[in-house]
Amino acid sequence: MTKKAFASSADLAEKAQTLENLADGVWALTAEGDPNIGAIEGEDFLVCFEALATPVAAADWLAKLREHTDKPVRYLVLSHYHAVRVLGASAFDADVIVAHENTRALVAERGKEDWASEFGRMPRLAKGAESVPGLTWPTLTFSDRLTIDLGGDRGDLVLQYCGRGHTEGDIVAWLPRQKILYAGDLVEAEAALYTGDAFHREWASSTLDRVAAFGAETLIGGRGGVSRGADAVDAAIAQTRHFLDTMLREVGAVRDAGGTLKEAFERTHAALNDQYGHWPIFEHCLPFDVSRLWDELSGIERPVVWTAERDREVWDQLQG
Repeated sequence: MTKKAFASSADLAEKAQTLENLADGVWALTAEGDPNIGAIEGEDFLVCFEALATPVAAADWLAKLREHTDKPVRYLVLSHYHAVRVLGASAFDADVIVAHENTRALVAERGKEDWASEFGRMPRLAKGAESVPGLTWPTLTFSDRLTIDLGGDRGDLVLQYCGRGHTEGDIVAWLPRQKILYAGDLVEAEAALYTGDAFHREWASSTLDRVAAFGAETLIGGRGGVSRGADAVDAAIAQTRHFLDTMLREVGAVRDAGGTLKEAFERTHAALNDQYGHWPIFEHCLPFDVSRLWDELSGIERPVVWTAERDREVWDQLQG
């Protein structure tokens, strides 16, 4: 059997980026399963959603956005903490960097370790890695909800915490007037879930219930294409829940029967592969997903910190 390349280390081909105008002044950039990013125009400012992995990568995105608007970035909203989502923040020159209070705590607790881990797993996303000036620290945090007045007749942008899920600090950005939801990695549309820092049981139940309750008619997930129309939004949420529920069932069954982590990985892979195996980063994510869920079901409440060394150990054990 050919040994699988570590995580996404062999995924070096550039992805085609698509900039979509979802409504007046509402933008999303998707990239064939790479992290999605967005922007919302206020009356005389911008709110940007996510920051990409490096300032060089972020500058490429901003150059595309600047073809349509020259408004300054007042708010940079980070849906959660993972290095490939946040370390490009300095390119935005934002007045305020917003995140959940749990996200700020995660930066303090495991920011440097996650940086080394994620850049090792996904080297292509770390374009111009030397341009990262250091960890990205939020300058404004909140616990439940934060509303940004977009000015003029543009309405509000609501930042909402829906509960623990992909991490313990995920937030979404909701435009009630347009019924558009930036869901971050709480929802993926045709891209595999990364759950290595997740709270699977809460995510699959109450957290996704709260995401669904917005009644969005357009949803931008963390990866994959834009979901347009209520049926497509419901489908994206449902497939995210199904992925989680399948993992919970399969890993739980092996653990309850006294099996091993390797057996849990193989059984979960077999259960998910037909439906999800062709999706971006499926093989990359699943060893880390199963490892975290095994810990969670074993009573380890908070995710163990991923380091570059631990990444390789888990990969060799489960995908080797």
